[in-house]
Amino acid sequence: MKKKVIHTLMALVLTLTIISVSVVFTLAFRPLYYADINALNIPERTGYSEEMIRENYDVLIDYNLSFGDDPLEFPSLAMSESGRIHFEEVKDIFNLFKYMAIGGVLISAAGIWLMSRRKEYLYLKLTSILAVALPAVIGLFVAVNWDWAFVTLHHIAFNNDYWIFDPATDPVINILPDTFFMHCALLILGCVVLGSVVCGLVYRKLRRKEK
Repeated sequence: MKKKVIHTLMALVLTLTIISVSVVFTLAFRPLYYADINALNIPERTGYSEEMIRENYDVLIDYNLSFGDDPLEFPSLAMSESGRIHFEEVKDIFNLFKYMAIGGVLISAAGIWLMSRRKEYLYLKLTSILAVALPAVIGLFVAVNWDWAFVTLHHIAFNNDYWIFDPATDPVINILPDTFFMHCALLILGCVVLGSVVCGLVYRKLRRKEK
């Protein structure tokens, strides 16, 4: 019984680590947005040059990746006070994921080392199941109604309506179409599924090796 509890806890930690790392990776993976600039016709829809769009997007990503307290300042786009507050709240959420990713990697590495010494690998099987179950449920909601999922997520994450931007006062929303966020969600889900598959394959390989 004690072993099952330990394996379950280890699986939960590893699953949360996979999710957190997937979120941080997607945040830092700028090529996704660069590809969407033309795929979603952002320059044509906004009237901004691709260079200007990239410049402002890069500043936003640098801000969210940083652990510092430097204020967000777009090089060529205006920003309202409510917009500034919203981005600060977004950064707080990303900071949480960054801390979870760092702490999770360290704890998971220690746990994997200890489990390997004991030659116990059930946690990998449990992680594989947990890590694929969550994307399956979320992916279903995204596939059925992305707009509803997007709005619901914001209602859960924020206790105000500052995320509803007015393009007149916060033109940055013009270069961040909803479809791009859907692509981000799909990339996160894909990374989590990949983590699930890796855990499952490693578990099977280790079990075969034991036999």
